[in-house]
Amino acid sequence: MLIMTMHPADFFRPANSRRLVLATLLCMGLAACSTTPPEPPVKLNVPAAFAEDQGWMQANPQDAAPRGAWWQVYNDPVLDQLEQQVAQANQSLQAALAAYDQATALTAVSRAQFYPTVGANASASRSKSGTINASGQSNSQSVPSNIYSAGLTASWVPDLWGQVRQQVATSEASAQASAATLQSTRLSLQATLAQTYLQLRVTDAQIRLAGQTVAAYQKALQLTENRYRAGVVSAADVALARTQLLGAQVTYTDLGVTRAQQQHAIAVLVGVPPSQFNLEAVEMSPAVPEIPAGVPAQLLQRRPDLAAAERKVAQANAQIGVAQTAWFPSLTLSAQTGSRVSHLADLFSAPSLFWSLGPTLAVTLFDAGARSAQVASAEAGYRQTVATYRQTVLTAFQQAEDNLAAQRILTDEAALQRQTVQAAETSLRFAKNQYKAGMVPYLNVITAQATASNAQNAELGLLGRRLTASVLLIQALGGSWGGDTAPELGSAPVRSE
Repeated sequence: MLIMTMHPADFFRPANSRRLVLATLLCMGLAACSTTPPEPPVKLNVPAAFAEDQGWMQANPQDAAPRGAWWQVYNDPVLDQLEQQVAQANQSLQAALAAYDQATALTAVSRAQFYPTVGANASASRSKSGTINASGQSNSQSVPSNIYSAGLTASWVPDLWGQVRQQVATSEASAQASAATLQSTRLSLQATLAQTYLQLRVTDAQIRLAGQTVAAYQKALQLTENRYRAGVVSAADVALARTQLLGAQVTYTDLGVTRAQQQHAIAVLVGVPPSQFNLEAVEMSPAVPEIPAGVPAQLLQRRPDLAAAERKVAQANAQIGVAQTAWFPSLTLSAQTGSRVSHLADLFSAPSLFWSLGPTLAVTLFDAGARSAQVASAEAGYRQTVATYRQTVLTAFQQAEDNLAAQRILTDEAALQRQTVQAAETSLRFAKNQYKAGMVPYLNVITAQATASNAQNAELGLLGRRLTASVLLIQALGGSWGGDTAPELGSAPVRSE
């Protein structure tokens, strides 16, 4: 490699000035050439309206719409407090925040390539060299010598072909995707907590119902034993009553396992060891919130996972540009200055100073198809991210449709189930009265009690399904019903340790 050096005054000579102007214009022309591939619009076959569109309005894009404390629609202060703890202490959210911080740091690394690199060096050495005379004997008269040096170096690679610009665009898109992933992780954890908490409250209601059933069966057993001692019924009726009571007690006990597991899951979500976390049971069941008409169509396009997928498409597109720049030569401008002396006191004296300045142009002439393969790989990666983005959009519509249908159908089913419970309770009351009057055997009472208990349990099960569907619908729409302002990314709701 040949390196040419020139005195600074030589740059101002007329001939060299003309060369410098021509070189500058050439660099400007080269810099105007861009390898940035045009980002083609990703065409999506998006339906104009939801299939489950009863009462819903036409969609309007609201990508920048805020996401607020959507869980407040359940009017539960305990849930509000738990959601704040998830934002502050959940470790999965901390990991997502760290990934976002890493992506922003890598963006800064990419931007730094626009600027020159400056370095400094200093060294000191002591050496002695021996010589051999004509007769083959060693000359021991040489003395050790000292060498001291200090210098500065600078180098800069102009972004002639847009490689750095494309790398910055790639890093920025990656950071934006990480930001959307952080929001998606936060929303997913919030929804998981809400589902688990609401199901725990439904389990509390089931435990209360099971306790009431056990108490009722205990009274029925006592009544049957009294009638047996009076000679009105046989021992078979007593055995049936005792069997029914024991079965109810088993169900009541088993619900404790379900509640304990739900409480442990909530503890992990809020970053607390399960042994140090406890939620007291409450005497009220959660209510299913009413969804205002028009909300789903307006909020679906706010989903953070859609934003993350779209940003990954932009990242893959910029990566094609990075791969294409490998076909062009690279220009490096370097400079060096310093001092090299034998005595330390003369280190910065004028005679010891040296300098060098010059460009280096490098180009790859043969690589056995490596660059073509890199470009093909980047293009294939782009097609992959486009397909993933389209699939994410389709999945988003499916989730919204599923939960819209669940909300509508389960509401009708809950109304029918309420009528079923009322009919079963009336049948049980008649069976008890007829048994006390000696008109029917105790088997009729047992059948009516089982029917009423099953109907009440099914009603609570429907309540749990409706609550889950409401949370999943909110999550499918990107979170929140209204215009509450979302916290800034990486601010108070997520603590960075």
